[in-house]
Amino acid sequence: MMEKSKVLIVGGTGYLGKRLVKACLVEGHETYVLYRPDIGPNIDKVQLLLSFKHQGAKLVRASLDDHHSLLNAVKQVDVVISAIAGVPFRGDYILSQLKLVDAIKQAPNIKRFLPSEFGVDVARMGHALEAGRKTFDDKMVVRKAIEEASIPFTYISSNGFAGYFLGGLCQPSHITPYLDSVVLNGDGNVKGIYVDEDDIAMYTIKTIDDPRTVNKIVYIRPPENILSQREVVQIWENLSGKELNKTCISGEEFLNSIKGQAYEIESGMIHYYHTCFEGCFANFEIGENGVEACQLYPEIKYTTAREYLKRFL
Repeated sequence: MMEKSKVLIVGGTGYLGKRLVKACLVEGHETYVLYRPDIGPNIDKVQLLLSFKHQGAKLVRASLDDHHSLLNAVKQVDVVISAIAGVPFRGDYILSQLKLVDAIKQAPNIKRFLPSEFGVDVARMGHALEAGRKTFDDKMVVRKAIEEASIPFTYISSNGFAGYFLGGLCQPSHITPYLDSVVLNGDGNVKGIYVDEDDIAMYTIKTIDDPRTVNKIVYIRPPENILSQREVVQIWENLSGKELNKTCISGEEFLNSIKGQAYEIESGMIHYYHTCFEGCFANFEIGENGVEACQLYPEIKYTTAREYLKRFL
């Protein structure tokens, strides 16, 4: 039986990062969690780190701004996973991963790097509207640096986080279902793909020792969760036993409604526009440079949209 890789997780106390740490430990990997020396009086993060330690993770004190400490951290493991925040409203740190790339280049022990992607395939977003494209452009800069350095990689295209899409019935800025009404994006028939965050973490960890995913984009496309907004709403209506009043907003009206808002808000709403009005998660076939996670790992029982929404009853 092949020995499992030692894994360093950067951003392990974040929204997805803490789930990656948990999945890594569950899968039996020797798990290292990087934490900054300047963590400050953030009691929640400290307690989370201590809980990781109690579960068997090793805490590594290092900083992206300190090359020596970062290099020492990277030299202890086989695989590096970055879950650094990459959207403006959470903090936009994507380009700071270039420092991680520099450290990995000096560590010949690293056999895989998974940068912070976890969303749409950014290589397909060259047409993105200006306010929302910085995140995509920055991730492409990181990809270019990884590939120019010949670092073995896996890019995870996890599509829509269930917490941001399903709970609010695909309505921007809503994370719980409305009881009486819903606003449909366009005609509500554009397909999206929605994945529970814990499932994203588990699929991600499955890839790290899998030779089929080296230098590939791994798309997570749970078949039962490839749904239009109308289908998501119908699932909720069936569960709640109540039909919602539906109104529609056109793409033009949606874009006009976000003009002049703070950059952090407008950027996030542009991402919603490309997802909910254009269907950027599902409007293409996977090419030769990609593989699909549910086909690779059929043993994972993913959370369906129905199961996710049932939590709100």
